[in-house]
Amino acid sequence: MTDQPKSHGRKTIRASLKPQELMTHTPELRGAWVARVITLFPELFPGVLGGSLTGKALKEGLWQLDAIDLRRFGEGKHRNVDDTPSGGGAGMVLRADVMGAAIEHAQSRTRGNAPLIYLSPRGRPFDQSMARSLSRTDGVTLICGRFEGLDQRVIDHYGITEVSLGDFVMTGGEIAAQALIDATVRLIPRVLGNQASTEEESFSHGLLEHPQYTRPTVWNGRDIPDILLSGHHAKIADWQRDMAERLTKERRPDLWRAWCAAHNRDPEEDQEL
Repeated sequence: MTDQPKSHGRKTIRASLKPQELMTHTPELRGAWVARVITLFPELFPGVLGGSLTGKALKEGLWQLDAIDLRRFGEGKHRNVDDTPSGGGAGMVLRADVMGAAIEHAQSRTRGNAPLIYLSPRGRPFDQSMARSLSRTDGVTLICGRFEGLDQRVIDHYGITEVSLGDFVMTGGEIAAQALIDATVRLIPRVLGNQASTEEESFSHGLLEHPQYTRPTVWNGRDIPDILLSGHHAKIADWQRDMAERLTKERRPDLWRAWCAAHNRDPEEDQEL
């Protein structure tokens, strides 16, 4: 008997010492990108991920969602998942033994390369580059924090990557998890339909996206820029690049400096964009 997964159609079956239910509402599909989410509120999923293009891709099996209820691994009669902080302090901290059991359960169901991420305000900022990198993996396991956070020993033991959605604090990681999944799933081939659109949008080339226009040609006295109606594709491309550079320099100096460094440009150069 081999440990390698065997495919029967699109359903994946593995050798296991523990019986597994094969007929489920969401059987594991071969080749699908899988998002496993450890959360105290599994009923919040798929949430917004169940609508629009991500929802359509979910139904089509291009990706899968596995919401794991942390409460199932709680201790005692009341399934406690947290305790008071060692050394004192306000609030509660998610217990190491409880989260450890949930992570072990998630990893027992995980195949291939699936990073383990904890949504935390002190983590590395999530960006388009990370979304693109995650879309090329087999999936991801996300830990949604609550209360005052997670016992540090769990983070150290499993080598968990901490990721932040931004410099603010929310009541839990569920919204951040859905944002991360949405940004990643849309980069999976066939999800958007027109993959070229992901290559032209903000951050794809290190710059913010240029302004977009459509009909009517005149609205409230405002015209579409003449260049966009000229049919001259080379000039249009130059205009779009100029506008992308101008917006990035004005609104995101950090991105502008990084882009200039990568293209041997002086971010302080005096040029009319």
